[in-house]
Amino acid sequence: MPRPAHPALGVFGAVTAAGAAAAVWGIGIERYLFTVRHAHAECLPAGARPLRILHVSDAHMAPWQNRKQRWLASLAELEPDLVVNTGDNLGHSEGLAGVRRAFAPLAGVPGVFVHGSNDVYAPAPRNPLRYFLGPSASSPKTVRLDTDALDRFFTDDLGWHGLNNTATSLEVDGRRIDLFGVDDAHRDWDDLDALPDAISELGERPAETPVLGVTHAPYQRVLNAFVDLRADAVLAGHTHGGQVRLPGYGTIVANCDIPRKQARGLSTWTHGGHSAPLNVSAGCGHSIYAPVRFACFPEATLLTLLPTA
Repeated sequence: MPRPAHPALGVFGAVTAAGAAAAVWGIGIERYLFTVRHAHAECLPAGARPLRILHVSDAHMAPWQNRKQRWLASLAELEPDLVVNTGDNLGHSEGLAGVRRAFAPLAGVPGVFVHGSNDVYAPAPRNPLRYFLGPSASSPKTVRLDTDALDRFFTDDLGWHGLNNTATSLEVDGRRIDLFGVDDAHRDWDDLDALPDAISELGERPAETPVLGVTHAPYQRVLNAFVDLRADAVLAGHTHGGQVRLPGYGTIVANCDIPRKQARGLSTWTHGGHSAPLNVSAGCGHSIYAPVRFACFPEATLLTLLPTA
């Protein structure tokens, strides 16, 4: 008579099967389930008109990613008032061609952008377990990307404005909007000390003018400074929403010092007695060396800002 299998073998088999199924889902299915997340926040000055913002982030574009390019191009059908791009657009040395196809339909829509490190350097293979030890470090073997060409496409072809350590005023749907931003804080390229002078150069601001802060990486020092500068709302990316989340638990790692519970979606950031809505996009891409998403759909956000009651 055959001996019954050891119970531990059954458990091991079940765990192995579950892991394989999760890998198939995360690698083969979920990373292609592009989603528009709709959110709204009451934060604009009283009397201001609603502002519809298309928030895109972390495309990490490679030239062969046609599905992602077509989906990003379709977002123009949402007819936003403003586009905010929070960086890491490139994911390959030849990714700019895909970025052009993805964002060309948004030409003429007012927009702003900031850099992530993958707008400057190509990604490199990493041990994913190192993310549990803290934010990732730069790699000495990375390839320099054509950031100037990317910026020219955004500014000259699309008409967007760069916000890397500076500020600007835009006319959006017949009204003024003030915006300020920083370069990638994950690489310590942010210059928060430059912002007060840049903001003051915009001139006197009418009371009903919305003010937005834009960053790639939502480090606490940046969010605190933005709230101190009286941003009505703050937009960020970088975290990928954790990219791999545990159902019932949420984000495992955020790759910066933001609390993990705020690493995806709309929340409130408070500092010095002041608060502002914070939208952290989970982004729509991933490194070509980590082609997986689990319990964290690739996304863009249609964020509607409303006047306070």
